[in-house]
Amino acid sequence: MKSTLKGSASSSSSAVSPVDRPLSRPRTEVNLSAFAFLFSELVQYSQQRVANVTELEHRLEDVGYRVGSRMLELLCFREKGNRRETRLLGILNFVNTTVWRSLFGKPAESLERGADNEDEYMISDRELLVNRFISVPKDFGELNCGAFVSGIVKGVLESAGFPAQVSAHFVPVEGQPRRTTILMKFAPAVMAREQRLGGI
Repeated sequence: MKSTLKGSASSSSSAVSPVDRPLSRPRTEVNLSAFAFLFSELVQYSQQRVANVTELEHRLEDVGYRVGSRMLELLCFREKGNRRETRLLGILNFVNTTVWRSLFGKPAESLERGADNEDEYMISDRELLVNRFISVPKDFGELNCGAFVSGIVKGVLESAGFPAQVSAHFVPVEGQPRRTTILMKFAPAVMAREQRLGGI
């Protein structure tokens, strides 16, 4: 009897707990069909608890915000040796490349500064993954599930100390009717800090 207990104890102690696994070894790929299923369930769950499109987008943004704040911690640990960006262009480049690559397997297609306002920046993607597999009911006609991604971006930015209003918009261009742009409008305090540190 004792040998059986010892054997079972030793076999269970040799298994590595998920808590004991190192964070620095990234798992870079998630099955696309698994992601599509989970995300569609999230959208359906949220849809049943709201009255209109705006509320649904806000709910998706809130979920994305929680993901983004956790993602910043993880990516700073993995990619940057626990260092965080302190400048606006640095954090924008981090979101445009590192965060986007971690989420979608490739950097975003473009990062642009707003033509009219210095405090506005835009990240654009031809066909955002979260909009690819969602069929929108007629009563939710202008639903943009990119609100989830805008929540992730907002979570990353605010957790890094760059508060901003972030929103997702369809900006169709020729040949790309579902092109999504994530618009970031930074708080005046962020822009004032950038000016003190030497401009953008």
